[in-house]
Amino acid sequence: MTEKILVVDDDKLVNEFVEETLTRSGYDVTSSMSGEDALELINIEDFDLILSDVRMPRMDGIELLKRIRKTSPASMVIMITAFGTVKNAVEAMKIGAHDYILKPFSPEELELTVKRALDYHDLRAENDMLRAEVGRKYSFDNIVGKNKTLTDVFDLVKVAADSKATILITGESGTGKELIAKAIHYNSPRSDEAFIRVNCASLPENLIESELFGHEKGAFTGAIKQTKGRFELADEGTLLLDEISELPMALQAKLLRVLQEYEFERVGSGTPIKVDVRVIATSNRNLKSEIRQGNFREDLFYRLNVIQIEIPPLRARKDDIPALVDHFVEKYNEENARSIDKVDEAAMKILLNHHWPGNVRELENIVQRGVVTCRANTITAELLPEYLSMGESMDSGDVRLPMPVSIAELEKYAIMESLKFTGNNRSKAADILGITSRTLRNKLAEYGMKRNPVEVEEETS
Repeated sequence: MTEKILVVDDDKLVNEFVEETLTRSGYDVTSSMSGEDALELINIEDFDLILSDVRMPRMDGIELLKRIRKTSPASMVIMITAFGTVKNAVEAMKIGAHDYILKPFSPEELELTVKRALDYHDLRAENDMLRAEVGRKYSFDNIVGKNKTLTDVFDLVKVAADSKATILITGESGTGKELIAKAIHYNSPRSDEAFIRVNCASLPENLIESELFGHEKGAFTGAIKQTKGRFELADEGTLLLDEISELPMALQAKLLRVLQEYEFERVGSGTPIKVDVRVIATSNRNLKSEIRQGNFREDLFYRLNVIQIEIPPLRARKDDIPALVDHFVEKYNEENARSIDKVDEAAMKILLNHHWPGNVRELENIVQRGVVTCRANTITAELLPEYLSMGESMDSGDVRLPMPVSIAELEKYAIMESLKFTGNNRSKAADILGITSRTLRNKLAEYGMKRNPVEVEEETS
């Protein structure tokens, strides 16, 4: 679409020169000889860019700019100024003008200044659109669930969003802890600032400190330049510390200090850096149990646990499953240009009877698969994964093991069955077991278990 530009200058020659130059460049240009006439035009139509002289009779460019800010805030403004009024042009930039251009100027200078302003205008419009889209995506209205336990959680989330308090979100894997964290951020006074996530379980222990706090050039082998850490990147925004229970004890002490003083040093530096960060932490473990086992600092727990939000597992709110299914069908219809109408009664019964060890994430994956593979307009039971129909074997507790057995043998058996159950998917197996992927990897190494559960079974038989 052709950008629309308004030129405002009481000098007819300047008006004609600017209009002709920009029209040749492909813009839709309108000109006006006074601020009053310009305002009438602005009230009738929208302009992407307005070029206005600073010095004009009756209404000068500064007064016109103030009016534009009120009536057409999305329009970019460039001030046209002579050498003697540069100070006024700079003052205009302080109250909202994007740039100024100094008379006399060449066609090339004018075209370049206008192009830069319109590029910025497009970028700003795109950012506004993306921000609005993110705001809609993480609106409280888009969190699906009417179960009483969950609505109580939402009430607490809404209160928490308006505060600066540190928040601890707990719940099993797949319950939507990160979604809640993002909803808090995008509905808070910090919504226009950065939301930065760190997965404490996925980073090598020797890199976590640098990842959180940054490092100076030469601080360690491979540190070829100064790098900001996640705390610095999240300044004035929100930092999500995902799976906080996986943070090594040495880093827990440093994190405690940051939460107390909001101050830290980059690795390799003794210069303190102050930040204004809202911290949200998540955990799928019982942190009080981790404290008793000596794996988590009690003082850090209380510093994080100013507001605790516990998300119930899906099996505790099965009445929300039909609404969640409808939500995911709509989502994946849109993504895949499909028109699935519903899930039939037999399929819904299977979904309602499943234990959902992977929680909402598992349900979403199953619905996505159903939408993609469905060739009619209804998802039937035949389109659901086979393990759902056989799910009673894992949900019913009908597991036969020779007794007595050691805890290690029980643990090995649970790992083996979970890998079988998920078709060797480590991430899903870890979700079922209630542990992180890193912990599962360590357990497999500890017990000398190979990834393929058939091989595991042969070794343990």
